[in-house]
Amino acid sequence: MNDRDDSLKLFQDCIPYFEVMADSTRQKIVLLLAEGHEALNVGAITEQVSLSRPAVSHHLKILLQAGMVDYTRKGTENYYFLTMHSMIKVLKDFVNVVEHSCSGPR
Repeated sequence: MNDRDDSLKLFQDCIPYFEVMADSTRQKIVLLLAEGHEALNVGAITEQVSLSRPAVSHHLKILLQAGMVDYTRKGTENYYFLTMHSMIKVLKDFVNVVEHSCSGPR
C-alpha cells in the first residue's frame, strides 16, 4: 500500500462514525453522556433530549453498534456510558494524515 491508499483506508474507517454522528439526536445523547461522569439510564436520557423512550433506545442501539457507548445493567435498568476510544483513535489518525499532507508548500 502507498500513502494515498493508507489515507483512503483511514478516511473509510471514519465514515461509519461520521454517519452515526450526523444525527442531531445522537449528538445530543453523546454530549449528555460526556457532560456527566456517571452512566445514565434511558429514562434520564429521555428527560434531557425530549424524545420517547423507544426513540432514545433506538438511538442508543445505533451508538452501541458503532462502539461509541456501552452499558452496565443495574437491576432492571441499563446504564449507558461513552466508550469512544476506538473512534477517537481512528479520527486522530485521520487528522494526523490530513495535517501532514496539508503542511506542504503553499
